[in-house]
Amino acid sequence: MLLNSYFFTTSLTLLATSLNSVFAADSDDSSSNSTLAPIEIKGNAFFNSESGDRFYIRGVDYQPGGSSNLTDPLADVDICKRDVPVFKDLGINTIRVYTVDNSLDHEECMQLLADAGIYLILDVNTPDSSISRYNPACSYNADYLQNVFATIDVFAKYDNVLGFFAGNEVINSKNTTNTATYVKAVVRDMKKYIKARDYRKIPIGYSAADIVENRQLAAEYFNCGSDDDSRIDMFGVNDYSWCGQSSFVTSGYNTKMQLYKGYSIPIFLSEFGCNEVVSSRPFTEIEAIYSTQMSSVFSGGLVYEYSNETNNYGLVQINGDTVTKLDDFVNLKNEYSKVSNPTGDGGYSTSNNYSTCPDFEKGVWEANATLPAMPSAASAYFSTGAGEPMGTILSTQNNCYDDDDDDDDDDYEDDEDSSSSSAVSSSISSSSTEEEESSSMSSTANFTSSVTNTAQVRVTSRSSSVISSTSASTSSSSSSSSSSRGSGSIVEVPMIFQVIAELWNYIL
Repeated sequence: MLLNSYFFTTSLTLLATSLNSVFAADSDDSSSNSTLAPIEIKGNAFFNSESGDRFYIRGVDYQPGGSSNLTDPLADVDICKRDVPVFKDLGINTIRVYTVDNSLDHEECMQLLADAGIYLILDVNTPDSSISRYNPACSYNADYLQNVFATIDVFAKYDNVLGFFAGNEVINSKNTTNTATYVKAVVRDMKKYIKARDYRKIPIGYSAADIVENRQLAAEYFNCGSDDDSRIDMFGVNDYSWCGQSSFVTSGYNTKMQLYKGYSIPIFLSEFGCNEVVSSRPFTEIEAIYSTQMSSVFSGGLVYEYSNETNNYGLVQINGDTVTKLDDFVNLKNEYSKVSNPTGDGGYSTSNNYSTCPDFEKGVWEANATLPAMPSAASAYFSTGAGEPMGTILSTQNNCYDDDDDDDDDDYEDDEDSSSSSAVSSSISSSSTEEEESSSMSSTANFTSSVTNTAQVRVTSRSSSVISSTSASTSSSSSSSSSSRGSGSIVEVPMIFQVIAELWNYIL
């Protein structure tokens, strides 16, 4: 009786949580900021959708704390109130954020940005939920896509979201080009998801490292093929070739103009600002970037980076609530203020065609033109939405699935990747290790497991410290035949209905 009483109490708790989540989601969906007009793409340039004026990105890369102290700056209102006035003083119109916690509230910060006339370019990945360079086939899975789609769900309602990046420097050497196949698959899945959920057309892009051996191949690959959903909408280049008092020719900017000439979509510098200088960075490249020398191809750029971290690229020094503007900030502000955008349309083009896919060549370009099928377990999200955001606690890179409905396993996984046929049972083992760190949730996890096993569904409920449903769904799916591993045949049912069913069983 005591056990039944515990189950009943826990059921009521989960039911209340589920209802709160549903109503909160409905409330969130109805809100959006309308201060700024969305940015749209025409040909190879950005335009303000209301005024029709060409839009040039003047911005900074923004992740205070860096990778060593990773936090979501758009979920902390105090941080936003501290930094947004500094953005306005600098004279920027865009920030790029590399990672956020999609389970937190971003409403007030996004409104503060919109009120300041600032757009957001957002990377959808987190350090532990992204395409892996070491095992890209394994890291491309339904759990990963759920996290990506959940981030889209959270931010799609904001008009000042300029676009999403599906990846950042995933290709970071001459021998990591095989990863491009899976990044491009993510681009396709994101674009299809946005269409299926009836969101506005938000640009999807990729931010590329400036690797001499494959920078042109990467640009061509992500913009090639007849399937519009598989092509990026915008291309960012992380380029640090202009150092100090350089010039259009000395820096190699003239070469980049020739390299990307005729590219059919907007290109911009997603990172720039070489710090190989004696003292502060003069940012003399601003005059070239926002000139007719480059405006026919490039649409501005983002300076790396706002806050000074261990790599000494910062424009400001942050100490608690205090922001100290460094010489780099002063220099950049002066350059931005004295350099105007080109008049008119800047020589943009609408007549350029999408690129021809580069040929597969061992050791040179190892990305396939044919993309892997989306993991079938992720298809449910197109009709139901991604569900509960899991934040940054989710680690998906080793969640290999052996899904018989997907035909990409044999074509795209090498011998090492093929060993992942242990699928959910092996991939969840690492997740289960993390769960053991929070013994205080073990009773709830057991209850969730009983609900999950009874309903034979894959649960995606969020907890602040564990993902109890992950191991629960594993125990259910692992006991089934090998053809059902990876949740390929498992139907995802919202937790609220599972809890109601459990309560009904208790009453009976």
